[in-house]
Amino acid sequence: MRIIADTGKCVGAGQCALTEPALFDQSEDDGTIIVLNETPEGELIEKAREAARVCPSQALSLEA
Repeated sequence: MRIIADTGKCVGAGQCALTEPALFDQSEDDGTIIVLNETPEGELIEKAREAARVCPSQALSLEA
């Protein structure tokens, strides 16, 4: 699985970083998403799915 972030859609709400700080961070400039690990494994896969679900701007997607 691969995490895809659309920074053009991102509104900087930070829900992804709150869901899993090991996978996501936010830019200090504008608060947009930074993916720290594009290919999570193990229990981080479910955290990536949860982050995609809670993203208010739907800026996160997952590719098999």
